[in-house]
Amino acid sequence: MLAVFARQPIASDCMGWLRMIADHAAAAINTARAFAEVDALRKQLELENEVLREELTEVGTFGELVGQSVALEAVARQIDLVAPTDAAVLILGESGTGKELVAREIHRRSKRSGRSLIKVNCAAVPRELYESEFFGHAKGAFTGALRDRIGRFELAEGGTLFLDEVGGIPLELQAKLLRVLQEGELERIGEERTRRVNVRIIAATNRDLRTEAEAGRFRQDLFYRLSVFPVEVPSLRRRKEDVPLLAEHFSETLARKLGKPKPVLTLAVAQRLQQYGWPGNVRELQHVIERALITSPPGRLRIELPTAGVAGPTLATSTADPPVRTDAQIRQLEADNIRAALNAASGKIAGPGGAAELLDIKPTTLSSRIKALGIQLSK
Repeated sequence: MLAVFARQPIASDCMGWLRMIADHAAAAINTARAFAEVDALRKQLELENEVLREELTEVGTFGELVGQSVALEAVARQIDLVAPTDAAVLILGESGTGKELVAREIHRRSKRSGRSLIKVNCAAVPRELYESEFFGHAKGAFTGALRDRIGRFELAEGGTLFLDEVGGIPLELQAKLLRVLQEGELERIGEERTRRVNVRIIAATNRDLRTEAEAGRFRQDLFYRLSVFPVEVPSLRRRKEDVPLLAEHFSETLARKLGKPKPVLTLAVAQRLQQYGWPGNVRELQHVIERALITSPPGRLRIELPTAGVAGPTLATSTADPPVRTDAQIRQLEADNIRAALNAASGKIAGPGGAAELLDIKPTTLSSRIKALGIQLSK
């Protein structure tokens, strides 16, 4: 409201001017209030974003590493420590544990993240092509060298070079690799010009390089150069609590890739996955989930696990034939198993955590078996 006080009566022709001034003043006040509200919302959003960033950092956003086990948190802490530096990192672990994901996360959190992460699978490079693969070659350096070729070290200039399966590098090439790591210089095959390179090295292996070095199969000086900061990636057997999270993650991503609806991961299936030994680690789990998505009916995940590697008392310790049981004994075993499931589910049959879910059967089927076996439900 715009109030005007005058000592004289206001002429009628002034009213139009007053209305115009009032309209402009109202618009200006509304705009000022809107800007003030936008500014307040912006400050609130900035505060919320800051809180979320702090939470993500503290809770442990491990990038592509999925899990919340103590073993994985220890790896995350090591990544936080070494990532901002330029120290060489040696990632140790069994095959399929996710060593490449750790290397990616170290690179992502480093000051070199704006440049490339170049990967070389040392075990897959033919012996005669190692020098060309790592250092490059000049045109005409050897038969088939029809043009200049840049090596992996130069490709990774300013970034990170990931040497996967570093234990597979031939012994005669290790001395040249050590020189590049120490001096930061290399020469292409067939070229006399010395080139400077600025590359961070992250290596990975599933071998015991210390034992290999002591046996003379790997250079000790190269081993010490690579293992400035060793990071051990735990096997899946040491982080069983992460198995359901990984299974849920793989079922979601692979279902989207295969164009199928995301299936329900029941408690019974999760427990079966946790009981398995996983000799192939995370990679094996991913393949098992993908195979299950292909073979399972829509909306339900049916897991098929090899008998070898299953942890627990179900493993046979002898090759003797199993005992033959009567029909009454089989029915008694089934009744005992259903009673155990009902006790674990506190008498609940259907729904999440119910006995039917634990037994991986339909609630109607379980109800029929309870009635047929004469099992009394506790009230």
